[in-house]
Amino acid sequence: MYKLLLSLIILLPTLSPAQPTSGWQLDKMPADLETQLALSALPSNLRAAATVYLLDPAKGLYLARQGSNGFVCFVSRTEWEWGEFRKDLFAPMGFDPEGARTTFVGYRDVAAMRASGKYTPQQIKDSAISRIRRGIYKAPARSGVCYMLAPVMRVYTGMPGDEHVMTMSMPHYMFYAQNIKDADIGTDPNSQYGPWLVNPGNFVLGQGKGPYGYIIVPAREEIATNIVQTNKDLLQRLAAWSPYFKLDAAMNH
Repeated sequence: MYKLLLSLIILLPTLSPAQPTSGWQLDKMPADLETQLALSALPSNLRAAATVYLLDPAKGLYLARQGSNGFVCFVSRTEWEWGEFRKDLFAPMGFDPEGARTTFVGYRDVAAMRASGKYTPQQIKDSAISRIRRGIYKAPARSGVCYMLAPVMRVYTGMPGDEHVMTMSMPHYMFYAQNIKDADIGTDPNSQYGPWLVNPGNFVLGQGKGPYGYIIVPAREEIATNIVQTNKDLLQRLAAWSPYFKLDAAMNH
């Protein structure tokens, strides 16, 4: 997940006064709380040696702890495919070394662009699309996994064009599924139990052209229950910090 940022001046369009950037600044989470939430995305055996990135709302994601096992975790606060600034997205993610090398780069760049306050959501979206098409952002070169085993997340529940957001508990595994669509592997998007294909890029770049798709497999019920039980303190701290984290029992998946 991790190359140096390319020059924003070269890769992004010039901002005109007619392009408002309101709503760009995010709330800063307490560092220890954000660290705990980010690490909860990973299986417990990977956390001690994982790299942790935290968000400085004025600068973007920064290296808070250098790990040694190649895994990287952070809390995603902006999803560029939807082309909007929201303050209520919280998606703890833990990438394996291949995802860290490729997919995470885009998350880091997007966070920096938003934190600068200089770009609209559409400009950030256009820049990400351009970088994918020009080969600057690359799909994972091999099979791998992004862990999302945190006890809570607040995320979009549909694809770009559907702005509905929900706070839920759904620990799951996301296996890389580059440049494919449901028909390619026979997944049923209406299945209650999964697996599901999630590929927002198909709605932005064209069907079968999204480099950051995932086959989502939910954690077994007993594992998901144990995750919630062992993270009660984290859930309480998050709910006390922000009402966005108040989990409705009906939203547990």
